[in-house]
Amino acid sequence: MTSFTATYSPEDNKLRLYASTRLDEETYARIKEAGFRWAPKQELFVAPKWTPQREDLAVELAGEIEAEEMTLVERAVIKAERLDGLAHKRYAQANAFARRADELSQAFDMGQPILVGHHSERRARKTQERMHAAQSAAVKAGQAANYWLSRAGGVEHFANMKGDPRVRANRIKTLLTELRDLQRGINAAHAALAIWETCTTDAQIRHVLGHMDSRRTWSSYELYSKVDKGEITPADARQQCIAAATLAVNGPTRRRWIEHVLNRLAFERSMLGDVPRYEGALTPVILQAFAREHGAESPKCTATDPGFLQLESPVPLPAHIASETALELSEDDWRDLMQSSGYIVTEKKARRASAKPDSVPLINLTQEQAEQLQRIWDLHMTAACKGKPGAAKAAEVRKTTQAIYSANSKGDYDVFKTIEIAADARRVRMEWQRQERVRSGEPVARIRISTIGSEFYKPDSVVVLTDKPGKPLPFDLDAVEAAARRAASEETAA
Repeated sequence: MTSFTATYSPEDNKLRLYASTRLDEETYARIKEAGFRWAPKQELFVAPKWTPQREDLAVELAGEIEAEEMTLVERAVIKAERLDGLAHKRYAQANAFARRADELSQAFDMGQPILVGHHSERRARKTQERMHAAQSAAVKAGQAANYWLSRAGGVEHFANMKGDPRVRANRIKTLLTELRDLQRGINAAHAALAIWETCTTDAQIRHVLGHMDSRRTWSSYELYSKVDKGEITPADARQQCIAAATLAVNGPTRRRWIEHVLNRLAFERSMLGDVPRYEGALTPVILQAFAREHGAESPKCTATDPGFLQLESPVPLPAHIASETALELSEDDWRDLMQSSGYIVTEKKARRASAKPDSVPLINLTQEQAEQLQRIWDLHMTAACKGKPGAAKAAEVRKTTQAIYSANSKGDYDVFKTIEIAADARRVRMEWQRQERVRSGEPVARIRISTIGSEFYKPDSVVVLTDKPGKPLPFDLDAVEAAARRAASEETAA
């Protein structure tokens, strides 16, 4: 009776089966269908990568899966030695063929030609053919020897590369991407169950199947067509979608894939060394980044009691973090969880300095200062409209968000712009003086403005971003307003 031994190597993510005797046709067919291939030099069956189905078959045949005793480097050394042996064998053949060709060439020593019509012509031509054949065989054997030598060097290089810390770090990134993809499937299934929980009537079911993406509802592409043709009732279609989504959430296959990826991550991180425990200030942003990296859906973190942080998600959090949609832990417990999960907090990069040596800070004004600056600009416009009673028009402060401002400030003709202002609250412009372009003043700050509703004799509107903190201007705005009022009064009196 054939006995089996099954092993798994986390270094190359491969399953291997060792059989004591030759397999019967039925067992061989099952192993081959599962994706195992026979490696004659190693005398074993190997699967290119782990899958739940291959693991189940290995456990069924061997009873258990053991850790592979031979490391990737040791296996590479054995393979390299075998390839070196092949190369030396081909070199020996190349030398033998070259010697044979040299011996045959002695028949044509000193340039002896083939005598056409002579009784020696046939023998000379045969000798010439054998000499050419030996030369060709020597060249081919030499090429084969070089090929096997390059293969041997490639095997050793590949094994060393797999253990390189940078390559291992990139492999961790790939595994994290795979983990997020697996978790997104569970998150999408939870979202689909929430949709079907609210859609119970036939009309609602038809609308969802016909107007929503089948991936969001966890339905098949042709399910709406079957409902529309009367081949299946809307209620049965709804139950099919619920069953498929429930299987994605609670099914064992996806969970096993996630556990396998987590185990591989733990192995790769252990090879890089212990994961340091984060001892810096723990903020909601850090925890949100940690949850996103592990596949959480739109995580949101808030500080609750002093020293406690709560992480929430619209769908249940990844199983290795929590089994519910929310998790509240102390800062120390969060640090322990991040360390056990192998998460390393990314260091905040230093902000790159502006390429402009004379750049000034961009300031989002408070509502009070924005209104005060707008009044100053209105006074400047009133003073500029001397002799034109009633021509000057007042502008109002405009409020918007960063997203709207960014979407409408890309070009010269967009309605939002960033300008520089001087210490007298006037806009800094480029002017011609003595055939040179110079600034009209020395800028001290940059602010945002809007040209919406712009007219003649009407100043631009100061813009305030409502989703950004407000900051004061770096000069005395009260003194500037008082000076502007005095100037406007003098112009009116004159």
